[in-house]
Amino acid sequence: MTENPHLTLVLGGARSGKSAYAESIIVPRPAPWTYIATAQILDDEMRARVDAHRLRRGENWRTVEAAQALVEAIAGAPADRPLLIDCLTLWLSNRLLADADLSRDRAELVHALACRSAPTVAVSSEVGLSIVPDNALARSFRDAAGELHQAISKIAGRVALVVAGNPLTVKGPPVI
Repeated sequence: MTENPHLTLVLGGARSGKSAYAESIIVPRPAPWTYIATAQILDDEMRARVDAHRLRRGENWRTVEAAQALVEAIAGAPADRPLLIDCLTLWLSNRLLADADLSRDRAELVHALACRSAPTVAVSSEVGLSIVPDNALARSFRDAAGELHQAISKIAGRVALVVAGNPLTVKGPPVI
């Protein structure tokens, strides 16, 4: 599959600033912007996190909830408008817990992202830099996340790793 120059993959750890950085890539372009959210709100703490993200983004964002159906949400997004997906690892964990075919899901997602012709930014948590998890489910998730990141990085025109709020260019030209 060929590289998509319109696609940026933003990786980082928890609370690294990756979402704010991803938003900063999109907002210089004319609004409205589409935000595909993959989080499931299962408790008050997650609701507070989601509310904080929404408040920071403001009113020019059209939010699409896609905890499971990410590929369909991408297909339904305006083809000529900027798109931000936050976050791939939340979607991946949702699919893993749904006992989905992760290999098929990954291939379909890569294809959907490769076909986008408008600026597209995908945010994901880098979970492979720590110790080996002590249980099979967590190891399976870590491995699936690494495979997903490699597949998307292969087609992305740009990849950035955000550390303590500082974006480091991993692939392609610096974005900001």
